[in-house]
Amino acid sequence: MEQSFATIIDGVGEDLTRDGLLDTPKRAAKAMQFLTRGYQQSVEEVVNGALFESDANEMVLVSNIELYSMCEHHMLPFIGKCHVGYIPNGKVLGLSKIARIVDVFARRLQIQENLTSQIAQSIMDITGAEGVGVIIEAKHMCMMMRGVEKQNSQMRTSSLLGSFRSDEKTRHEFLALVRPR
Repeated sequence: MEQSFATIIDGVGEDLTRDGLLDTPKRAAKAMQFLTRGYQQSVEEVVNGALFESDANEMVLVSNIELYSMCEHHMLPFIGKCHVGYIPNGKVLGLSKIARIVDVFARRLQIQENLTSQIAQSIMDITGAEGVGVIIEAKHMCMMMRGVEKQNSQMRTSSLLGSFRSDEKTRHEFLALVRPR
């Protein structure tokens, strides 16, 4: 990967022997490995058994989970926040594990639509919840820094599973709770 970054830097016309660029291929490779660390993680690994028996049967909502991902089309970042809600069915997930699940999938080359679905399905599978809802709001550098250069554009995606899809009252409650105030 380090050699590939050296090739890219050379390809844009820069001098790899310039003082500021001497270690850049190594640093860029290390940064890329960090930004895509989700490939080296699994949901089971990050949940690490933090699923607990509970009589809770009302909606659990974790909102404004920061996320950083990379567009698989241009390898440019998209940055935003994720809102996750679920209705427990005898088990609740450790709070930090929800954010960790978001990161497992966000730290891969992605499109936002798939990222949203992967998070929702994963939480549904792990918890056996009655329903799961995920909304992601993100700004995409591939639209802001290049192409149409629209600085204030934001993409919103949702994935609603189980009772979040089939029960209109549950869906409305979730959407009302994540609505910006």
